[in-house]
Amino acid sequence: MSGTTGSGTAGSGTGKRDGHGRLGSVLSGLVVAVGCLLFLGGFAAGALLYRPYTVPSDSMTPTLAVGSKVLAQRVDGTDVRRGDIVVFEDPLWGGVPMVKRVVAVGGDTVACCGEGDRLTVNGTPVDEPYLAPGLDGSPRASAEDFSATVPDGSLFLLGDDRFTSLDSRTHLEDAAQGSVPRTSVVARVDAVVWPAPGSLVERPAGFAALPGGTSEPGPVALLLTSVAAGAVLVLAGAAYGPVAGLLRRRAPARERTT
Repeated sequence: MSGTTGSGTAGSGTGKRDGHGRLGSVLSGLVVAVGCLLFLGGFAAGALLYRPYTVPSDSMTPTLAVGSKVLAQRVDGTDVRRGDIVVFEDPLWGGVPMVKRVVAVGGDTVACCGEGDRLTVNGTPVDEPYLAPGLDGSPRASAEDFSATVPDGSLFLLGDDRFTSLDSRTHLEDAAQGSVPRTSVVARVDAVVWPAPGSLVERPAGFAALPGGTSEPGPVALLLTSVAAGAVLVLAGAAYGPVAGLLRRRAPARERTT
């Protein structure tokens, strides 16, 4: 009688462990599936909405260092607002992708320098805390004074390093007074992925009070979170099998010692 009872108890315990094992395997499979969905979905959406670029010069320092890898959202030029950092291609500027900040749009009069050595847009001084200081340590908005009126449908573009950047000021003698058509814009920079992974590019508050305000960030933060969360879930789900197997092997050893 005792032998039969012992055998039944052992079988019951094995059944429970097998049941827990099957449930764990199902749950780990679901975790891996959800992780793959988030990971691949984030990458796929990112490939459709964003383009990677390498910053070609130091004209956007200190905001974007030369060689930085950035993600730029594919946008139409009509979606661009003052303060945006954009990637554009214009034949008068060499026809190669360039990265600059939009400081004025069609109809604006942009000038430097106003009160406190600041840039002015339609007479309103604009705070630009991201500017690189000059040789004297002053964050003057431009090494040289200038004034330009931006044609309708165009943008006036400056680098954040106003002492080294070759930008709209270099083309002031052109018919468009240095402006480029909105149609030249191919993307808007939303994040730096190297050397500062996941670093979002903020919209400058100094332009927010001007008519039209600033643009809204794209979904890059959501996509990066989706990719990171997916990777964690895939790793966690894949680790379940080896960890569970190790725990099952250790359990009989603990029972024998007790």
